[in-house]
Amino acid sequence: MLSEEELLKKVIRHLENIYDPEIPVNIYALGLIYDIGFKPTQYGYNCYINMTLTSSACPVAEVLVQQVYNISSLIDELDIMFVNLVYEPPWNQEMMSYEAKLELGLL
Repeated sequence: MLSEEELLKKVIRHLENIYDPEIPVNIYALGLIYDIGFKPTQYGYNCYINMTLTSSACPVAEVLVQQVYNISSLIDELDIMFVNLVYEPPWNQEMMSYEAKLELGLL
């Protein structure tokens, strides 16, 4: 069984493959993922993710949340994925990684 640290790295790798269709940067680098936690279960782990959107009026909100939720089917050690969409604190460009800011010409 993977350690929580190894599992976290695996989840992040999958999050880095999910892109906001309007911004050519993955949702992890954009800073849309606020928290990732795990709880051991009889068969592996449940994963809890708090995430936000660049705007509460994001037209692809359901699609992005579903893509995050679907990560549980890609990692054997995950039982259930719980995705909580939050708007506090509100997202801003300061939450982006250095690489994302560079990619978008913000530096």
